[in-house]
Amino acid sequence: VIRPEPCGVCGSRIRFGKTAIKCCQCQLLLHTKCREQCPSPCAPRPRHRTWPREGVLADFAPSTTPLVPPLVVQCVTEVEMRGLTETGLYRVPGAEQLVREWKRRLLRAGGVLPALSSVNDIHVVCGVLKDFLRGLKEPLVTFSLHPAFLSAADILDDAACDTALQDVVSKLPPANRDTLAFLMLHLLKVSRSPDCKMDVLNLSRVFGPTLVGHSSANPTPLAIMEDTPRQCKVVARLLSLPPDFWRGFVGTEQENLVP
Repeated sequence: VIRPEPCGVCGSRIRFGKTAIKCCQCQLLLHTKCREQCPSPCAPRPRHRTWPREGVLADFAPSTTPLVPPLVVQCVTEVEMRGLTETGLYRVPGAEQLVREWKRRLLRAGGVLPALSSVNDIHVVCGVLKDFLRGLKEPLVTFSLHPAFLSAADILDDAACDTALQDVVSKLPPANRDTLAFLMLHLLKVSRSPDCKMDVLNLSRVFGPTLVGHSSANPTPLAIMEDTPRQCKVVARLLSLPPDFWRGFVGTEQENLVP
């Protein structure tokens, strides 16, 4: 190793002058000691396909359904494996420097992601997921559909509200729709965990600004003030939709959702 790089399996840096193993097909680089933990078979990475530092959600999505970015799948899987007993999941911040470092590692890795099991603090994994979603050029609720989501959530009749929300969700770009469905099913699990103490209201406050955002990339101060409570209302209403509605977009048997 001439230039220190992170190991594709454990995520720790491979130091200058050390011997490493590199796959000639997928370009995965790893410590010699991590060879036994190497994913098998490898996933050849197309040379033209690299992840940008920022972009719309579709830039990070796989080519086959469900169109949920591997980074999102891996973070959610890790949180569900060892985070559902943590108080304040997604509300308690992780160490900012670690969140930035792991997000950078995952984005630089492209489709071959380092294991998050070496991240001791699960709140860091939560922070990576939130930071990735916040860093998109356009939130999951797209700019063009933003007004429709707000209007649907304002409908007082619960049945009519559900119908309107289901209709507008179906109009999202496929990657946004599938990822939103995947996240809603995950957040429902978090809300049902008594140890997390994160009910639907708490989760909607955390994820409202991240998932719903505003109707433009540069909202006015007035728009920010008016949108904030309505963003939370949209997420709370989305979490009240039947789980089977969301499962219709991301069947658990799909191979893309197996980390």
